[in-house]
Amino acid sequence: MSLLTAARIVAVGLSLATFVFLFLHDSFRSDNLFLVPDLVLCTALAVAAALPGRFAVPALIAAFGMTCGVLATSVSSYAVDGELGFASLLGLTTSLAMTVLLAHHGRQPARAADLNQG
Repeated sequence: MSLLTAARIVAVGLSLATFVFLFLHDSFRSDNLFLVPDLVLCTALAVAAALPGRFAVPALIAAFGMTCGVLATSVSSYAVDGELGFASLLGLTTSLAMTVLLAHHGRQPARAADLNQG
């Protein structure tokens, strides 16, 4: 399985898990500070996962990066209350790992043959 395929699967899984979490925890309330960011990250991850290959990688890096920000804030919010937001921490760790893997994979050095083509 390629890294892109794995990233697409992780993005869809994280998007669905976050969306289900909103329902299970009755989070569709106007006083929920995380409702809009959570819905935006669900949409960004799903859309990025559905894009064609050459557009998918940068879109997935951006979507996973944004997810890191939202979930890091969520983890911090739980910590301030003296709790461990395990689901948020797991999502944050997964998003961070995917961001780093995709960004690193895209920075592979050019081969000498590619440099001589120009």
